[in-house]
Amino acid sequence: MNPQPRSLANARLPEAPIVLVVDDDAAVRAALDDLFQSVGLQTLLFASAQELLECKLPDRPSCLVLDIRLPGLSGLEFQTQLAKGNVHTPIILITGHGDIPMTVRAMKAGAVDFLTKPFRDQDMLDAVAQAIERDRKRREQELAVADLRRLYALLTPREREVMALVTAGLMNKQVAAKMDLREITVKIHRGRVMRKMGARTLADLVRMAETLHLQPGKAMQS
Repeated sequence: MNPQPRSLANARLPEAPIVLVVDDDAAVRAALDDLFQSVGLQTLLFASAQELLECKLPDRPSCLVLDIRLPGLSGLEFQTQLAKGNVHTPIILITGHGDIPMTVRAMKAGAVDFLTKPFRDQDMLDAVAQAIERDRKRREQELAVADLRRLYALLTPREREVMALVTAGLMNKQVAAKMDLREITVKIHRGRVMRKMGARTLADLVRMAETLHLQPGKAMQS
């Protein structure tokens, strides 16, 4: 099964967010579909977790509105399975039979919100807006890290070592002693690192090294 987005108003925008709805109650799916379309959101609707697993999902900011009680995999079991599969789509869990232990388990597992039916439309819209914004920021961060890794891969092994040592706080003279180089050579390598990484200041380079988890003497492999 490969359903298409229910609303095509924003189809030309590749980053238009989409809400995935998994609920075995057709009336609930229809009501949520109407609610999300009323504010311009696209939706994909599924009657079970298995249906969603069989669908190729759009590569764009999204969130998952997931019923707790489902045929086959329950909502909580599906949440756990997604986490194990390194799928980070934010989840809003819904149920008509919520209780405190279930809520605590869902929130500890990373759910954005846990809503008990019948919920207010505005509560759902607020939760979805928060979830989509969280997913958008995560995706932006992942793209930024991927770009840093691409730039880092352009450095020579010696430049990587210089970057790791300089961003650890060592002065050029100390780096030169550690690497058995002349200080002027270290300065040249440092300048090349700054240009290749697109760092305007040492502080920029330090932030990049932190993002890449660089450690002195353990330059990251490309």
